[in-house]
Amino acid sequence: MVGSAIHRKLLKEGYTNIITRTSAELDLRNQEAVTDFFAAEKPDYVFLAAAKVGGIVANNTYRADFLYENLAIQNNVIHNAYLNEVKKLMFLGSSCIYPKLAPQPLKEDYLLTGTLEETNEPYAIAKIAGIKMCDAYRDQYNCNFISVMPTNLYGYNDNYHPQNSHVLPALIRKIHEAKTNNVKEIVVWGSGSPMREFLFADDLADACFFLMQTYNEPHLINIGTGHDLTIKDLALLIKNVLGYDGELVFDTTKPDGTPRKLMDVSKLHSLGWKHQVELQEGIALAYQDFESRY
Repeated sequence: MVGSAIHRKLLKEGYTNIITRTSAELDLRNQEAVTDFFAAEKPDYVFLAAAKVGGIVANNTYRADFLYENLAIQNNVIHNAYLNEVKKLMFLGSSCIYPKLAPQPLKEDYLLTGTLEETNEPYAIAKIAGIKMCDAYRDQYNCNFISVMPTNLYGYNDNYHPQNSHVLPALIRKIHEAKTNNVKEIVVWGSGSPMREFLFADDLADACFFLMQTYNEPHLINIGTGHDLTIKDLALLIKNVLGYDGELVFDTTKPDGTPRKLMDVSKLHSLGWKHQVELQEGIALAYQDFESRY
């Protein structure tokens, strides 16, 4: 989802010499394969959007996989970017790097100030290691490696897998299927009270393009909208966009995850970038994409 959005943005801006590989063509977990790729292609700029990702179930079920595979991907790419003198690398992390009970909204300085959310701790630790790796290569080798932390994303080419998807695409699929099959109620995991922020993936791509040109600092920078809503209100909004008139039932035996994850985007706003796509419009666009692909 993110890689294709960045690719679309680069094409739109007139870039033609773009090097891409699908995961089937290049396994970024394979050190030898990544070494050979960088040696052959010698890229100037790298957007590291690849990761093993998933929702609360996937994160908690495949804890070893999430830790090992994400560390392998970023170790291989970041180290080979240094070896092959890449001019600039952008590492994409996740809002789950912040402590579970950090003050809201989440400022960049809150990194490593408290305990992580238990269900996605392995993924978060891998991403924190990536941030620190970029900073370490900057300090030791003077590499211009930057880290950006997107909030929750959705959009074109999202993952709608019944078990392994994130909350927004999962709700789109669930509500679509209930509407199609004339089911009168759907079950939503948790209490509906946790608050989440959502950014359309093409807005993220726009921010990444902007920061690749303008941002050259250590540490990290948040990318988000600066606005959030409860999972219940998200479900009601998706219900409205999809035209479903059934009931929502909240299963409180299921985990809620972090109570709130709102990004402080004042650093990004001060540089002159703000999101364009509001949530209702973005959900409608994502749903069109879902219908065209499923």
